[in-house]
Amino acid sequence: MRDFIQSLPKTETHLHLEGALPYELLTGWDPEQWPPDPKFRSRSYRYPSFPEFERILLDHALPWFTSAERYHEAAKAIFTKQVAQNVRYVETSFHLAVPALIKVPGPEIISAIRSAAPDQLEVRVFAGMLRSDFAGALRPTIDQLHTWEALSGVDLHGYEQLPTHPDTAAVWKRAQAEGKILKCHAGEFDGPQRVREAMVDLGVRRVQHGVRAVEDPAVVKLAADLGVTFDLCPISNVGLQVVPAMKDHPIRRLLKAGVRCTVSTDDPLCFANTLIEEYESLAGELTFSRAELAGIARNGWEVADLPAAARTRMLEEIDRLVATTP
Repeated sequence: MRDFIQSLPKTETHLHLEGALPYELLTGWDPEQWPPDPKFRSRSYRYPSFPEFERILLDHALPWFTSAERYHEAAKAIFTKQVAQNVRYVETSFHLAVPALIKVPGPEIISAIRSAAPDQLEVRVFAGMLRSDFAGALRPTIDQLHTWEALSGVDLHGYEQLPTHPDTAAVWKRAQAEGKILKCHAGEFDGPQRVREAMVDLGVRRVQHGVRAVEDPAVVKLAADLGVTFDLCPISNVGLQVVPAMKDHPIRRLLKAGVRCTVSTDDPLCFANTLIEEYESLAGELTFSRAELAGIARNGWEVADLPAAARTRMLEEIDRLVATTP
């Protein structure tokens, strides 16, 4: 099974760049401050709350991300790991507040990330922001995102239980008019009503997580009817106690209900996970077959921001792999 998973041409469509900082970069930089194998990176570790998770992430990421060069170095290491897993397309977001904090323009950060991409990997960069950022100092930057040519899309993330600012829909609509892809974190630390809000009020067709949509069958049906994709992160969901255990993850229920689902790692800095391990968890703990895993991989290519011919080539490669695997 591991060989089959490795052979699948995969996408990763839910990856926070700061949260994907390879921990070995920190250890190599300052082994006394960042010793190997901290407790929170154990697979058995459970974060007691989202704020505590966010604190640990920022305490480790912010000391590193102090310049565009540091973004480039981290991205290069992240992309090298992805290529080794036969990931060929990635959508990664950077936290809009960090460039503001270090006083580097967002387009320079995008350029630093994109320039780290190897030839074997297609990279799309998104700007992520908190719901509270719309009423703060970042608002002028947010209002200009639709003009950033190299930006692939926008993503609303962070503490989900905060209210969504009433201007968000207009900002998202403006971004969409300029060809940007719209994403929103919803249905992770709040209920299915936030998934509905993302789909109906913001016009999002790429929900990040979305797992708690299963609490309301009408929201699940709406997602299926609208062709919405849930970019799921199963190991993250377990580590953050969104679901009690992998065996309880609702991914198969969502798929059977007609919701397109992809699988990604979310924040490997905090979960010490790889995309291969995400697929292996589905196979080992949820008894996903090779055909079902291939379906997950296909879903990623179906929503990838690629020319139709490139998408077709990847889907055909997956079909050939399934056809020749016993």
